[in-house]
Amino acid sequence: MGIGRRKWRAAAAVIAGSVSALLLGALAPATADTGTDDIRITGHGQELGSQIRAVEGDHSNSFTKRRALEPQGLNSDGAKAYATVPGIDVSGWQQNVDWAYWWGQGKRFAYVKATEGTSYKNPYFAQQYNGSYNIGMIRGAYHFALPNVSSGAAQANFFVDNGGGWSADGKTLPGVIDLEYNPYGDTCYGKTQSQMTAWILDFHDTYHARTGRWPVIYTSTSWWKQCVGTTGDFSSTAPLWIARYASSVGELPYNWSYHTFWQYTSTPIDQNSFNGSYERLQVLATG
Repeated sequence: MGIGRRKWRAAAAVIAGSVSALLLGALAPATADTGTDDIRITGHGQELGSQIRAVEGDHSNSFTKRRALEPQGLNSDGAKAYATVPGIDVSGWQQNVDWAYWWGQGKRFAYVKATEGTSYKNPYFAQQYNGSYNIGMIRGAYHFALPNVSSGAAQANFFVDNGGGWSADGKTLPGVIDLEYNPYGDTCYGKTQSQMTAWILDFHDTYHARTGRWPVIYTSTSWWKQCVGTTGDFSSTAPLWIARYASSVGELPYNWSYHTFWQYTSTPIDQNSFNGSYERLQVLATG
């Protein structure tokens, strides 16, 4: 082979390698960059409970699912529980939801993911939020919190501005702050317990100032013990949504004596029970 041909093939290989690298770079998903003021969230982001299930597991079965719809302990107003209401939660992962099907399965409320951090908005939010409402469900929105990327106030405002508000129409539940294991890094987002409490309080107070309602707090007892502990007591204002995929809600986070919602399984979709009668659920919606 002549020198000229060898040089031409070498140059072609370099060009091909450069093009491949550029293509791979364009196709590869963005990775979390916790060194900036936000995280680049791709795809559908995180769904409610995804990290709790990843760490704590989903131990639900047919027995625990039946048990979750039986009254347990005190209900949403602190009195003895005599009823529950079944519901579901969805995110971008479910895309366009068949709301007529879930209504036929007896679900009477739904929570829909609206936002994550201060950069992600659920692209299916309108179909899910309006669709659940139009079929007759009482609906609400939730925000997946990323306490290491921006302030609680910034995320509360982003949430309210992008579907997480509240209206006194009797069919809209107060918004939810989803607090669980960090999918992009350190479990507690690099915060001490007192720093995490301050961050939650910032979100909690800002959401109240914007909507007149206190946010529902979604979490697991294990995460709360590790990342908040006894430094924060939100039991007098924020309704508790507990995640536990077993036959009972178990121990609750610090100072809550009863739960309002319980996410008890992720199969075949995230399913929840409201701890009280349908009339109590309407009270929560109307404020």
